Amino acid sequence: QGLKPIVSTESPAPVFGTSKLASDLPATDSFLSNNKVPDLQKIFQKADGLPVHLKRGVPDKLLYRTTMALTIGGTIYCLIALYMASQPRQQ
Repeated sequence: QGLKPIVSTESPAPVFGTSKLASDLPATDSFLSNNKVPDLQKIFQKADGLPVHLKRGVPDKLLYRTTMALTIGGTIYCLIALYMASQPRQQ
């Protein structure tokens, strides 16, 4: 008689092996219709003396100044915290 197998010998249904045919996929024309790369290349390659991270105007300036303010504020906060930690506690 022998022993019955505990695990089934049939292969399970594939989970990741299913795929769609190319004809079933949506058309990619909507992705290809609006290419912004040439316009951005014109902006970034213009020789106007501005650094690359400020070429797109007001939003870039706002992000740059916010980042600099947070960096300077964080540095000052760390220096104050180090100074306070270096002082002995008074009893």
